[in-house]
Amino acid sequence: MKRSELFFSFLLVPLDFIMIILAGLSAYYIRFARFFTEIRPVIFNLTVNDYLKILIPIGLSWLVIFALAGLYRIKSKRRFAREFYRVVLACSTGLMLIVVLIFVRRELFDSRFIVLAGWIFAVVYITLARGFIRGVQNYLHNFGIGVHKLAIVGNSKTTEILVHDFCSNKKLGYGVAKRLRGFSIAEAQELEEFLKTGEVDEILQSDPNLSKAEIIRLYDFASEHHLTFKYAADLLGAKVLKTEVTDISGVPIVEVIKTPLEGWGRIVKRFFDVAVSSILIIILSPILAITAVLIKIDSHGPIFFSRRDDGSRLFRVGQGGRLFKYIKFRSMIPGTDEMRYKELAEKNIRKGEPLVKIKDDPRITRIGKFIRRTSIDELPELFLVLKGDMSLVGPRPHLPEEVAKYELHHKKVLTIKPGISGLAQISGRSDLNFEDEVKLDTYYIENWSLLLDMSILLRTPFAVVRPRKAE
Repeated sequence: MKRSELFFSFLLVPLDFIMIILAGLSAYYIRFARFFTEIRPVIFNLTVNDYLKILIPIGLSWLVIFALAGLYRIKSKRRFAREFYRVVLACSTGLMLIVVLIFVRRELFDSRFIVLAGWIFAVVYITLARGFIRGVQNYLHNFGIGVHKLAIVGNSKTTEILVHDFCSNKKLGYGVAKRLRGFSIAEAQELEEFLKTGEVDEILQSDPNLSKAEIIRLYDFASEHHLTFKYAADLLGAKVLKTEVTDISGVPIVEVIKTPLEGWGRIVKRFFDVAVSSILIIILSPILAITAVLIKIDSHGPIFFSRRDDGSRLFRVGQGGRLFKYIKFRSMIPGTDEMRYKELAEKNIRKGEPLVKIKDDPRITRIGKFIRRTSIDELPELFLVLKGDMSLVGPRPHLPEEVAKYELHHKKVLTIKPGISGLAQISGRSDLNFEDEVKLDTYYIENWSLLLDMSILLRTPFAVVRPRKAE
C-alpha cells in the first residue's frame, strides 16, 4: 500500500464529515431563506446553535455508516460508478437513521424539507469531494507519486494490452518497472538483481499459460521479497466461477453457481427491466415515431424487420436456447437478408466465426445507415424487454443458424436472457471477435449485479458514438 493512498484514505474521513455538515447547513439556510419562507412560512423554532447540536452527532454517526459501507476501505481506487453507488447507499442509510430518530423523538425538529434536502446535498457534496480527491491523485500520478511499480510477467496478448494501458494511461496508477516473458530460474535471478537497484511494489502474472512450476516460483518470490502478488485471470481458460459451500453430514459440498441471477437477483433484474424500459419507451416515443416515418419515406417496404425473405417469422435465440419472435426497425432493402450468405459472403469480416458482419453493406438504405450507426434500429427491442423475451443488459441475441455454429463453451451465453446492451457492446461492439465477446459475456453472467447493469447502461451512449468497422 502506497503512503499516498494511506494519506488520502485517512483524509476522506474529516472531508466526509465536513461535507455532511455543509450539506446540513445548506439545507438549513435554504429553508430559512427569504425566497423560501415567502412560499412556505416557517412554523417551528430552530436556531443554528440548536440545529448544530443535532447535526454534529448525526454527522459522526454517518461516518460510522460510511465505514460499514466500505467507503474507507484502504485499497486501490475503485471505479467511480461503484463509489457513487456506495455513497448513495450510505447516505440513504443515514437518512433512514434520521427518520427513525424523528419518529422516536418528534421534538427533534419538524422540517421534512431540511431532512430531504440535507440528504441530496450530502450525496452531491460527498461525491464532488471524493471526485476532487480522485482528481488530485490522478494529477500526482503524472509525477510518479502514488504509482504502483509493477514487475509484469507474461508473454500473451493480455500482457501486451496491460503494458500498453499502464504506459499510456497514467490515471490507472500503475507503472511497469520490469517486464519478464516468463519466470524460469534465470528470470527469477534477473528480477532479484533488478530489485537491488530498482523499485518494485507488486508482481503481476499476466499470462495464465505459465507452467505450474513458474507460477509457484513466482508466488514464492513475491512472498520472500514482501511484494504484492496479483494475477490476470483467463476468463475462458480458467472458467471463473462462483461457488457456495454447504455442510452435509459433516462433509463440505461445493455447489457451482452459474450466475448470481438466481432467486432474488432474477426478481430484481426483472423489476429493473420493466421500470426502465417503460420509462425509456415513453421518453423515446417521439424518436420511435419519427424513425418510422423516415423509414417509410426513404424506401418501399415495412417499417419493421420482423420476417425473413421467404415471409416466415424472424426468430432469435433467447435464454435456455428458446426461440422468440424478434423485431427491430428495418434498415435494409426488403428481400436482401439472405444475400449475406450468398452474394455478399466474400465481404464478411468475421469469417470463421458463427456471426456474419458485412463491411460497406450495399443492402443498407440511406436512413438505415443512420439508424444503425446510432443503434436506433434496435429501440423496438424495448418492447421485447417489457414482454420478457429480452433484458436491458445481457449477451446479444443471435439467429438460430448462428447459434447452431456455437462451440460448447459458447453456449454459456444462453444462460440468461439476451440484452439490448451488454459488456461486449460497450467494450468494442462489432470490432471485437466472437471469442472476446463470449469472454466478456461470460464474465457478466458470472459477476452480475444491479450496479453493473446500471454502469453498462450509462456507458452505452458513449459506446454508440465510437466509430467501428461494421455498422
